[in-house]
Amino acid sequence: MEVAVYTQEGKESKKLMLPEELFGVKWNGDLVSQVLYIQGSNRRAGTAHTKDRSEVSGGGKKPWAQKGTGRARHGSSRSPLWRHGGVTHGPRNDKNYKRVLTDSMNRAALFTLLSAKVKEGKVLFVDGISAADGKTKSAETIMKNLAEGTTFKNLAYKKTGNVMMTAPKLGDAEKKGFRNLPYVTLTNLSNLNPLDLANTRYLVITNPEETIAFLSKKIA
Repeated sequence: MEVAVYTQEGKESKKLMLPEELFGVKWNGDLVSQVLYIQGSNRRAGTAHTKDRSEVSGGGKKPWAQKGTGRARHGSSRSPLWRHGGVTHGPRNDKNYKRVLTDSMNRAALFTLLSAKVKEGKVLFVDGISAADGKTKSAETIMKNLAEGTTFKNLAYKKTGNVMMTAPKLGDAEKKGFRNLPYVTLTNLSNLNPLDLANTRYLVITNPEETIAFLSKKIA
């Protein structure tokens, strides 16, 4: 599969052949769904907590006599039926949400999503990004140039999760320049994962040759 590689000014610089084992993987919805569920579960903080009837205060004695009052029988005001009583089947902070995700499943899901993104035309290859002054204005200019010079017209659309930009190694200037753009998530290539990729509209891959070499090592 041949794709165009652009400069940060939005001009096509060369063509690049993508390896089929990375960007031509057949879609496997069951695998992707399972991996996304596991990753989402592993990211849960698990801090939500409700008190059951053994933890709420009060209720040390029977509210009223069992018989003779004409009211329904109750044994404790800690009952979930009562206001300020315990909560039944509520979230507990002692629950373990961690799931096991194997490296092979993670890699397969990542390559499957990358292939799907390329097939849908939502991956932009850029030979390099440089914002030496570290200014947000410079970073925004780069995004506008890429949007105007390519077929990715909505690349600079200001919506959270619109663009994920990967780089083999991020410089401090680039981090400072892009961190104030709410629609761009800048990440190291080593941190690329299926869940973030699935939640992103466009993927911008900088230094594509280094990216392909890095991803190819995951297959071996």
